[in-house]
Amino acid sequence: MKSVTTQPLPSRPLALPNLLTYGRIVAVPAVVACLYWQDILQGGLWLRWVALAIFIAAGVTDILDGYIARAWQQQSAIGRMLDPIADKLLVSACLLMLAADSTIRGWSLWAAIIILCREILVSGLREFLAELRVSVPVTRLAKWKTTGQLVAIGFLLAGKAGDAIIPFTTSVGLTLLWLSALLTLYTGWDYLRAGLRYLIEE
Repeated sequence: MKSVTTQPLPSRPLALPNLLTYGRIVAVPAVVACLYWQDILQGGLWLRWVALAIFIAAGVTDILDGYIARAWQQQSAIGRMLDPIADKLLVSACLLMLAADSTIRGWSLWAAIIILCREILVSGLREFLAELRVSVPVTRLAKWKTTGQLVAIGFLLAGKAGDAIIPFTTSVGLTLLWLSALLTLYTGWDYLRAGLRYLIEE
């Protein structure tokens, strides 16, 4: 994995890409509230569709904010910091709620645990490398990993509501979750290897 030194970026807190990232962060409690209402408060299955719609909208902002930032030359320090945080918050919150309502259960819980542990590991490594003024670029495989996680979670959010229309919706989501977990292990090892290299050099 190739490492490069970081370059200072302007703040630009009100740039459009950052506004989209803020929206993705706001989507986290909204999705959690829908799942909580549906399962804990015994709401209707329609709430799963609302949660899925919010989640898809959040996923679209994840694509748009990066594209707009590059196309309009609006890269910023805030965006660089918040974009991965927003992604991790959304994925982690959804996995926890899906485990709480037993959509993810049994052996599939290990797939969710792998994904969550990897996110914590990478966050710690990024903080360590940032102190050394080193940035580890996101690989294409890591982007595919993130896409796989989002698609898997989308199927699982539909859950029982999806199964009532298209059988095996939940099963498809769990299968994709396992595939994402395997990619997560591989990409997590890349980050760990880069971090260990700099730790040994220090």
